[in-house]
Amino acid sequence: MAIASLDHGLEAAGFEAWGGQTAAFGSNQTVVDKVSPDMMHLIDPHWYQFPPMNPMWHGLLGFTIGVLGFISIAGNGMVVYIFTTTKSLKTPSNLLVVNLAFSDLLMMCCMSPPMVVNCYYETWVFGPLACELYAGAGSLFGCVSIWTMTMIAFDRYNVIVKGIAAKPMTINGALLRILGIWLFSLAWTIAPIFGWNRYVPEGNMTACGTDYLSKSWLSRSYILVYSIFVYYAPLLLIIYSYFFIVQAVAAHEKAMREQAKKMNVASLRSSEAANTSAECKLAKVALMTISLWFMAWTPYLVINYTGVFESAPISPLATIWGSVFAKANAVYNPIVYGISHPKYRAALYQKFPSLACQPSPDESGSVASGATTACEEKPSA
Repeated sequence: MAIASLDHGLEAAGFEAWGGQTAAFGSNQTVVDKVSPDMMHLIDPHWYQFPPMNPMWHGLLGFTIGVLGFISIAGNGMVVYIFTTTKSLKTPSNLLVVNLAFSDLLMMCCMSPPMVVNCYYETWVFGPLACELYAGAGSLFGCVSIWTMTMIAFDRYNVIVKGIAAKPMTINGALLRILGIWLFSLAWTIAPIFGWNRYVPEGNMTACGTDYLSKSWLSRSYILVYSIFVYYAPLLLIIYSYFFIVQAVAAHEKAMREQAKKMNVASLRSSEAANTSAECKLAKVALMTISLWFMAWTPYLVINYTGVFESAPISPLATIWGSVFAKANAVYNPIVYGISHPKYRAALYQKFPSLACQPSPDESGSVASGATTACEEKPSA
């Protein structure tokens, strides 16, 4: 009886906040009504105050996630296939690109179909275990993605800033980095399963994530520490890398212009200079990819911090945007690398001529990837 009265009290408070919106869905209904009994222990009392979401939002969310899933699986699958079957693209640095695409591919394979089904039923229908696995997959692949991009930034820093003095990355070195990324990400993923925070349904009840509404500081500490190691630390490291990358490229361009003036020529753009120009373009491409990643995951960070610090009310509708932006990230990378990577486009055109992605002649000799060094662009015999 006490629990029932508490629930009704929360519902009443929610109805007052939402005003006349509740009339459309019934005065006694909440967003939790369709949740199966075996999931109820995972639902925070916070959500009982909200009426059901408009079915239109579930339909739009399901359609959007379905489209994003199709594009991501096709695009990332193509990237993995092209990079692993084209000899000139089989370089140590490009292993990081493949790892990034593989992570994004697995993310959407694991997360898009369940969410489409849940949006159809307007609630989570797969049970508590699947909820944990779903949320864990999102955490794992998201962490792998950002730290892979961080390693790509370090590789660019190594090549552009240090130049010939840099120690080139080997196949074993790349594989060791990739293994470290997956183990590091896995540790953060399984922590909530063993009691440091937990995975619960989100406010829209069609997806699962970390519990940011718990009042326990043990649970809250996970959100805070996780954000430091999987958001802020990579961000600062990437900013550090690209600050010196841009600085080095700018200094080189300035030296080139001064030398051209002394020689009374318009430009010193030789094949060697073209390589440096390509490196500059690739730094921009990688920086854009990373910026898109942070744009994708920042909404989730804001939602989690809002819950932890109770700085503002969180509605079920607000939690939709975290899901959409985060999953859209898995679509960005193959598009960015496909457009910017001349050798990738050449290989794609060779294997799938109907896609008409052949690079222009002046691009075909340029450096090809945001993670490929100039010296590695020369095919080995």
